[in-house]
Order: sequence, then C-alpha cells, then structure tokens
Amino acid sequence: MVTPSSPFADLDAYVALPRVSGLAVSPDGSRVVTTISELDETRTAFVSAIWELDPAGNGPARRLTRGAKGERAPAFVPGGDLLFLASRPTKDDDSPPAAVWRLPSGGGEAVEEIALPGGVAAVRCARAAGVTVVSAPMLASATDIDDDKRLRALRKDNKVSAVLHRGYPVRYWDHDLGPDHPHLLDAADGRDLTPAPGGGLREADVDLSDDGRFLVTSWHDPAPGAAIRGTLVRVDVRSGERATIADDPGADLESPAISPDGTAVAFTRETISTPLRAPRITLCSMRFGEDVRELTADWDRWPTSVTWSRDGSTLVVTADENGRGPIFLVDPDTGAVTRLTGDDFTYTDVTTAPGGVVYAIRHNYAAPPQPVRIDPDGTVTVLPTVDAPVLPGTLTEVTATAPDGAAVRSWLALPDGADENDPAPLLLWVHGGPLASWNAWHWRWNPWLMVAQGYAVLLPDPALSTGYGQDFIERGWGAWGEAPYTDLMAATDAAIADPRVDGTRTAVMGGSFGGYMANWIAGHTDRFDAIVTHASLWALDQFGATTDGAYWWAREMTPDMAERNSPHRFVDSIATPMLVIHGDKDYRVPIGEALRLWYELLTKSRLPADDSGAAPHRFLYFPSENHWVLAPQHAKLWYQVVSAFLARHVLGRDVELPELLG
Repeated sequence: MVTPSSPFADLDAYVALPRVSGLAVSPDGSRVVTTISELDETRTAFVSAIWELDPAGNGPARRLTRGAKGERAPAFVPGGDLLFLASRPTKDDDSPPAAVWRLPSGGGEAVEEIALPGGVAAVRCARAAGVTVVSAPMLASATDIDDDKRLRALRKDNKVSAVLHRGYPVRYWDHDLGPDHPHLLDAADGRDLTPAPGGGLREADVDLSDDGRFLVTSWHDPAPGAAIRGTLVRVDVRSGERATIADDPGADLESPAISPDGTAVAFTRETISTPLRAPRITLCSMRFGEDVRELTADWDRWPTSVTWSRDGSTLVVTADENGRGPIFLVDPDTGAVTRLTGDDFTYTDVTTAPGGVVYAIRHNYAAPPQPVRIDPDGTVTVLPTVDAPVLPGTLTEVTATAPDGAAVRSWLALPDGADENDPAPLLLWVHGGPLASWNAWHWRWNPWLMVAQGYAVLLPDPALSTGYGQDFIERGWGAWGEAPYTDLMAATDAAIADPRVDGTRTAVMGGSFGGYMANWIAGHTDRFDAIVTHASLWALDQFGATTDGAYWWAREMTPDMAERNSPHRFVDSIATPMLVIHGDKDYRVPIGEALRLWYELLTKSRLPADDSGAAPHRFLYFPSENHWVLAPQHAKLWYQVVSAFLARHVLGRDVELPELLG
C-alpha cells in the first residue's frame, strides 16, 4: 500500500520536487548559501537559484536570485559580496554564454562582473585577498580574449564545426573536446595565467591560495599509449610563471588543496592500474620545496575529497565506507585518521569555516541532499531548505555470504505493507562505476519510484564496489563476470530469504557497469523474469577502443580479459525479455553498444524476432540524451517505459505506454 502523500507514486509530483546542490561559505563563516533547482514553466528543464541559509539552523532559507535561466556556482569574496555564474539574456543575445555576476553583501541588484566570448566555467576566490581567478574556454589558436572573440565569430559565421585533433581524448562524457581548451584567467585584468594549456586543465582540480599569490592545479599531459597523466602544477598569479611541483610516474595526482598558510598542498594519489592490479587512491601532502609524503598508506579507504581546516591543523576528508560516505579527519603530520561523522549519511561539498566548523551537503537513500553544519564534536545541525519527501517504504540492510566467503552488503528498500502474506516482487538494481557503491541519494536513479510501484528494490555492493577495502575491489578486477556476478546472486538469495520478498517474481535493472552486469546476468541465468539494461557495455572489444577514455580501460581490459568477460559471447543463452535503453550523446558507453546488443538480441538470442519482426525485447532510444537521460520529460518517459515493461513480464499486467512515444 503506497503512502498517499508520497510523491513517488506520481511521476509528475516527483519530477517537480525541488533539489538542493552545492554550497559556499563566506571567509568569516557568517554566511552560507546553496542552490535549489526547480522545474521551469515548460516542465522540460530545471532552473537553479541561490538561497541563503541560516548558519545556526534556526531560520528558513531565503532566496537571493531570480534569473529566468537560473544561477549556479556561488563563491564569496573577502568583503562578503557573492559571485555566481548566470546566463542572462540581453536585447542583442537571447542565450549568451555564462558570465560572472556580483551580488553586493549589503543588498541591491546583481551586476555583471566578467563576460568572456566563450563564457565562464568556474570561479575561484582567494579567502584573504581581493583576487579572483576564473576558468574559461579559449580557442587553441587565439592569442588573447579579443582574438578568441574574433575566431569564434568567424567559425559561427562560416558555420564551421570541424575540429582537427592532435592528441587524445577527443570526447568526454557527452560533449566533444576542442577546438577550445580551458584556461585560467585573472579576473581583474583578463590576463591568461595558463597560455597554451592544451588539454591540461580541468575546472574542478584548481585551488587558489588564501592570499591569492598562487594556485595549484592538476595538469593532464599526454602519455604513451594515448594516455593522460595527472601531475601537480603551481602557477604564480602575478607573473604567470608555471612549474610542475609533483610528478609521479606510477600515479595520477589530483584534487589539490592548499593549506591556509600557503606552505603546503594536500592531494590524492591514484596508482596506475594494471591487468592484475586495481588502482589504489591515497592521500598525500607536500610542503613546498620538500618531498611528497603519503599520509594514508595504511588506511584501507579511498579519499574522495580533501580540504583543510581553517587553522591548518587538520585535513578534512570524505571516503566511501560500508554504504555510507562519512567525513574523516586526517592528521597532516602523522596521517592518523579519525571519523568525524557517525551517522548513516554520505557527505559531499565539504567546506570548512573558522572555529573548526564544517559545512557540507549530506544525503543517503532515506533522505535527499540537505545542507548541514558539523561542529568540532561531530554534532550535526540541519540547515533548513526544502522538506524531505515522504517515502513509500522503509530502508534496511542485508548482508550475504559470497561463495568465496566474502561479506556482500546491500540496501533493501521495501514498500509499505509488504509482509509474508503479501510479499513484494524483487527488483535487483546494480550500480554503475564499477568503482562505486550505493551510498547516496540519486534523483536520476531513484529506487523509491519503483518501491512506489510495489517492488522491493535491492541495491547491492558486489566486488569492485568502494568502501569495503582494497581486497574487496581486487576480487573483481579483471574478472567482471566472476565475483561481481556471484556476489549479486548471493545478495539476491539473501533478499528473497526475507518473507516480505517474493522470490518467484524478480527482475534485474542496471545502468553503465550495472547495465553490463544486467547483460552478463541475462546470458548466465534464467532466474529473472525481465531485465532492463541502460547505457550498457555489451561487446568489450568494441567498447574498449570507442569509449571516451579508452586508455584507462585498456589498463584492465586486455584482449584476454575482454574475451573472457564480454556479455555478447553469451547472447545465444539469453532467454529473458530485455529492455535496452541508450542515449545517442553517451560517449562514455557509445551508442554502438546498444545498437549491436539490439541486433543480436533479435537475431541470436533464444527469444529472437519472428517472421513479422516481433520479439519480447524492446529498445528505448533517446537521440538527444547522454549517459544519464537528464531532461525531466525524458526521465519521466524512462520510468514510464521501465514500469510498463516490468509490469508486463514480472506482474503479468499490461500497462498503457505514454502517447508521447507515438
């Protein structure tokens, strides 16, 4: 029985729920802002606005911006003014690129601060000085901003979209790379701090010192085998002098965080994987002019973010752990690790403030993202924004024992009213990555929408999942069809042992690597009634060379590994109806995977198309979508088609498809 007030029973109500993301804290800690996204009037896009929060957690949030196309990426300058990115139409241009706007701390209207020909992608403000650095794309041959404007107009007027590549990669997730590249510019005078960067820069991996004298960024240089290596580069803001300060041939160095006094930098180190060894991520630190020190070599967790406490005494780190993502404190001298948060949440967007206070966004599978304040003793105070939706069920944990004796834990979401007299059908939902885990709320992949349909949704963390130690990852490395598969079957067995779960009505669903596992399951067991495979890997030899970062996958995916673990080799064993879903703008798992899967299902599976072309399989194709299918109207269609497909094959009930599908 679905709780009547739960929006998960109504896709329109669910899509319309406000969504919180991002966080910015003023240098003195007195102001905190976040962004909240809501549907626009057409219900075909989300528009975000910046809201101010009460740092004490007593008063309600207050909306600061109301632009028609939204605002994002807030950042405070030392005087308290707020900078943000926005694209605001003018009489000459209805869709200008994003510019930097300034909202005065004393009130009043926002004014445009920085506008560049290719737009602004990110803003970094020094905490203790009036220095701002922006990331902005510039065409490779442009000599300065004016020349970039001229060249862009020339390409536009001549309707030229061609890109001549000299290196790799050429695409990333859902967009083409080139002919422009990210540059870092001094916002005060537009000086290019990183001339001729090639593809070296990524906006997320830049940190500006508190005094604004220099920045440190990860720099991505070409390496043998069409690979990319991450090193650390220091750039002097005044002179533009650029120097590599850390270069490790055996690892990629990312996520730099400069200490408040400007004497050291902390960062993550990810080892270069091999066919026999998965990568390992550890936390490192380096005092400028000295050697790199690996701080967490003995900590069996992977740091996912790093920042400094405002007094520089502690490193504040997040890491996956047992289906959660706590905040940890790391001693920068000894590497000793202590856990700050002791709840069941995952923390992101961690930002420190004076007095040992930490602000962050926290969420888990029982609550969507919400801003919080964490005091030095670990006390967590929620900063009011939007009310959490009423869930249509309950969340519990299940632990199974794999054939090799490993413990495999899962989240199990059960619908209200499920009991031994009315057990719920089981939907096994496999996460992507594969180096990831089910530990945080997903608006796009949300189990409660299926729970509202009456399913018990199992969210397992099989081999290769993060948060359970390096050995747990290694169990599945180079052997995707082995331990990950047997772990999933063990987790399924443990779930259906619950009398509230009906083991005679079951289905599998997964996206990306989860789609790979759905395909592998389809060719190795008939125990499920239906399978949904989204953005999935099908033929590994084909995928390996066509994905947007082939060099990374090639380290594990040798010809032998691809041969042993490729689902397409088992198509003639597939006897389960499959729903294939893919977006044409998916460059991480290119559309060729779905096209080949679809053709081979219809011609080689045990449920092929008949003479009239009919088969129980279906293919939901999105020409304009990427790896995730993000447009609200398409996300809604996604769930409608999935629900109808599962209803037909799991529940034995026909559900009418949306007329929008024609």
